[in-house]
Amino acid sequence: MPLATRLRQRRIHYGWIVAAVTFVVLLSSAGVRATPSILIVPLEREFGWARATISLAISINLILYGLMGPFAATLMQRLGVRTTVLLSAATLVTGVALTPLVRAPWQLVLLWGVVVGIGTGMAALVLGATVVNRWFTERRGLVMGVLTASTATGQLIFLPLLAAVVQRYGWRAATLLVAGAVSLVIPLVLLFMRERPEEVGLTRYGEPNSGTTSEGARAPTSAGALAALRQGGRSRDFWLLAGSFFICGASTNGLIGTHLIPACIDHGIPEVRAAGLLAVMGVFDFLGTTGSGWLSDRWNNRYLLSWYYGLRGLSLLFLPFALTHTALGLPLFAVFYGLDWIATVPPTVRLTSNAFGRENGPVMFGWIVAAHQLGAATAAYGAGALRTALGGYVEAFTIAGVLCFLAALMVLGIGRQRSARGLPAGQSVTVESFS
Repeated sequence: MPLATRLRQRRIHYGWIVAAVTFVVLLSSAGVRATPSILIVPLEREFGWARATISLAISINLILYGLMGPFAATLMQRLGVRTTVLLSAATLVTGVALTPLVRAPWQLVLLWGVVVGIGTGMAALVLGATVVNRWFTERRGLVMGVLTASTATGQLIFLPLLAAVVQRYGWRAATLLVAGAVSLVIPLVLLFMRERPEEVGLTRYGEPNSGTTSEGARAPTSAGALAALRQGGRSRDFWLLAGSFFICGASTNGLIGTHLIPACIDHGIPEVRAAGLLAVMGVFDFLGTTGSGWLSDRWNNRYLLSWYYGLRGLSLLFLPFALTHTALGLPLFAVFYGLDWIATVPPTVRLTSNAFGRENGPVMFGWIVAAHQLGAATAAYGAGALRTALGGYVEAFTIAGVLCFLAALMVLGIGRQRSARGLPAGQSVTVESFS
């Protein structure tokens, strides 16, 4: 008896299985993205490369991770989610497994910057948005929150382990461990991933099972990536979402995700302890992001985002103090910042879907994620350059904190003066729909 039939008899919607598989895929991808933070210092010590040189490869990785998002959403429409995820996994395994052969900066840029950047971009937050829009009508915010929190869980699982492996066996062994973990995802996707509810005789979770196809199956194919970008360029809401998410990326993946461990080492904190700090942040981020998804189903999403960015700004301004008062300051920062790390994603996904429609939402969100990663790349390289020039990270943390306050103001304007030209044909969106 097929699994979907057995689940239906137990009144369990197959969408939860697809969401669970997606969680594992995103978790493994998060493990790959967490790896550079524990590679910076070992590469610096072994090859004598400047931190800005290593940061360049990470910046290219982050840019491609973001730029692949809208094209990955289009591939999911045309080739299917399963095929796209399998291509991503194969690309990641190849790029990460070849990393131990690196001997020159250009090789690091090629493998970790280009190949791994493309691979992670094909299995990123756009995948979660696509799955949520296809399989769920109810609990969309909660499911997106859990899928987004997989980034924190991946960090929780991989960072302390990778730091210990680097300390005992070297950085090459750590990259091979990550490649092996990603390869385990492939059979899981082949066995359990399905494209749409109709494949297993269902409608979306929360819709009546009337025997007819769901809205997503009847909707026209979403706009291509470049066409979606042209459409977004005419929408004020798109620029507010993309601009605030640029700052989100700069203040998370690019700065803290890349440079917190090196900053801790600069202050005499051992690498394993620093990785443990990020893991603790991952625990609280899982709670915060899941809670953010629950709140996004119930509260005004503009106000949620404004609070998130404002609190993040305060925590980043506090970080230089925390690094000099490690006994109390760093644990306090880990809890405070961790709860907020990527809590911005569920409200942003919901605002994007409301603005551009459920079927076009993933592609538009892909471009917004691209802005996020451009911000991350800017901060990853910029913070490394500031560290090389000034010998510390205080300026980078301060700039990021101020930018977060700017984002807190920007998001309050989303949906207030919409442009009809920026919406899909025939769609009408009111200000209230952005709640």
